[in-house]
Amino acid sequence: MSFWVTDLDPIELQERQPNQDFNIIIRQAYKQVLGNAYLLDGESLETAESMFRNGDITVRGFVRAIGQSELYRSLFFETCSQYRFIEMNCKHFLGRAPLDQAEVSKHVQIYNNLGYEAEIDSYIDSDEYINAYGENVVPCPRTESNQRTLLNVGYNRTYALYSGGYASSDNITNKAKLIADLASNKPTAITFPKNSSSGTPGSNKKRFRVKATKASVGSINRLSNQTYEVNYDQLNAKIKNLHRTGAKILSITEV
Repeated sequence: MSFWVTDLDPIELQERQPNQDFNIIIRQAYKQVLGNAYLLDGESLETAESMFRNGDITVRGFVRAIGQSELYRSLFFETCSQYRFIEMNCKHFLGRAPLDQAEVSKHVQIYNNLGYEAEIDSYIDSDEYINAYGENVVPCPRTESNQRTLLNVGYNRTYALYSGGYASSDNITNKAKLIADLASNKPTAITFPKNSSSGTPGSNKKRFRVKATKASVGSINRLSNQTYEVNYDQLNAKIKNLHRTGAKILSITEV
């Protein structure tokens, strides 16, 4: 059982070819931006898809079209709190959780002053988006291994937005997950899935493999990946210890 996504290969549109299959990119863009929401018949964006296939818009343009669509608005704006809307925008367009309360406040101001379309554009037109995905990479969860640039985002907060698993749907709740932690600027606690048979978290018999990267001894510029295996009851302490030493956690996997 893997609790964190580490090995997703970003899907990128290569140089256009006459017989190129664009369906893979289109499906992945829908999956990422719509948060795994099931797409009903007649809900696909036929005009935007056609423009993308014809080369009139890039992957970034297609992502923008999904974000600006009535479908996205109905899933993540009309039925969600404003904080939840911003959480989901960060996840869907930047592949991460909001950094802090200041970032959330900035986006609240963008929406209140400039409107819905400007709020969506603020992510897709940002330097961060361009540096991470460019024109032709479909946005995806930001990990150490799959991005050309990676901000030093709090592991716990990003994990919290993916705590149901990468394949879970984002439209099952309209409540913000991080509002209290962001407002008080305190770390987000990691909550692991409950044991299905006992109803209690984890099991003393379970072991977990933690992969992390940290500066090598004797060098402040060279990074090395390290792997640790711990019992469930040692897991939280190991995570805290790694954070204190400045390590970045790459994955937590049940052995």
